[in-house]
Amino acid sequence: MTVRDIRLYGDPVLRTVAAEVTDFGEFSHTLAQDLLDTLDRPGRAGVAAPQIGISARAFSYGVDGQRGVVFNPELVETTGDQAGDEGCLSVPGLWFFTRRSAYAAVEGMNADGEPVRVEGEGELARCLQHEVDHLNGIVYIQRLEADIRRGAMKQIRRSAWFGD
Repeated sequence: MTVRDIRLYGDPVLRTVAAEVTDFGEFSHTLAQDLLDTLDRPGRAGVAAPQIGISARAFSYGVDGQRGVVFNPELVETTGDQAGDEGCLSVPGLWFFTRRSAYAAVEGMNADGEPVRVEGEGELARCLQHEVDHLNGIVYIQRLEADIRRGAMKQIRRSAWFGD
């Protein structure tokens, strides 16, 4: 069991587009297990590989009884709207009003390189969009409306963890 440290906002790996995974063997299985082990802490809905310092297109999710890992995910469908507070392990202790699609579907591969599709509404939809953003070098702070983003950045800069 390997629970990896979470990289915090400001770390360059979080702002870099992650590399496609092409090695579906020992690497993908080890990464999948690390992502699931790191996810298995109270209050966690998803963990993207860049959040544990690995520039690879993979994330784990655990919402509404659904749990797994997706490699090379593509957001293939979104519909509807939802808005509410959203948080991020890389921005600890802070939650901000964020708009997302109410339904989302991703397609990618499992650790064996076999096709998978994960879809859902509400919190799962939010999670899928949030984690795919991480793989594209986007931290949810970038998705906030301008006035909320300004306030968020002030709070982040004042946080004890910022600049570590």
